[in-house]
Amino acid sequence: MNWKTFIKSYQSYLKIERGLSKNTIDNYTFDIERLCVFLESKSIEVSPIKISEDTIQQFIYTISKEVNARSQARIISGLKSFFSYLIFEDYRSDNPMELIEAPRLGRKLPDTLSIQDIDALIEAIDLSKPEGERNRAMLETLYGCGLRVSELVNLKISDLFFDEGFIKITGKGNKQRFVPISAVTQKFILLYKDFIRNHLTINKGHEDTLFLNRRGKQLTRAMVFTIIKDLAVKINLNKSISPHTFRHSFATHLLENGADLRAIQLMLGHESITTTEIYVHLDRKHLTQIMNSFHPRK
Repeated sequence: MNWKTFIKSYQSYLKIERGLSKNTIDNYTFDIERLCVFLESKSIEVSPIKISEDTIQQFIYTISKEVNARSQARIISGLKSFFSYLIFEDYRSDNPMELIEAPRLGRKLPDTLSIQDIDALIEAIDLSKPEGERNRAMLETLYGCGLRVSELVNLKISDLFFDEGFIKITGKGNKQRFVPISAVTQKFILLYKDFIRNHLTINKGHEDTLFLNRRGKQLTRAMVFTIIKDLAVKINLNKSISPHTFRHSFATHLLENGADLRAIQLMLGHESITTTEIYVHLDRKHLTQIMNSFHPRK
């Protein structure tokens, strides 16, 4: 079998056995294809079963000159996963990535927005245009519910349980969770859904998709990025922001106001509490206040 056949088999494994999303599978695939391009450029003809640690070391050394440490670590992690799969399927008995170490990474704290920044971004939306109501509803949902951008664009009308005060989110690995939604966010979603979305000609297959573009199709993740970037330019916000910045801000503001870390973990859909703990590092002043308020030796 050639590389393409192994990659296709691996993609099926990631989708069926591990339940990973298309975006995650694409990222894993890209790492392997990058190795294939390197082999082709060096005229190295070797299958995934026979490739050696030395050849992969050459590849890692080459990409280290092209990408940053974080990207290198991701590529190494992706390749380790691929060769682990080959061992699992009895195609190989060893992992050529076993002794290859990823570069050490400092823990990067996420960028956040102040409440004033978020208010300014939402106020900058032009509500005279039909997409204005949609954009306001989207930003309120991103910040109000702490969603990933993929979760936002895939949100369905049938996922809205407003009477119960929740929305159903399908996150990474198709794992579902229920996230509380405030009355304010509900109001903006209903304004868009009942007065703007109802007048769109909706494409077949998108009848249940909440946020639509002007052609009645599901919005792309890139479009949400563009909307937010344009608003940041409009208010002269000198920060590099993305949809994920709203998610980080959601978690940070909850923590600052005394929310329990475990509750934040459940709302964000983090599998491990250690992922959520990064927000503890964002506001030292908040930790001092907690210590002064609750420690018996204050």
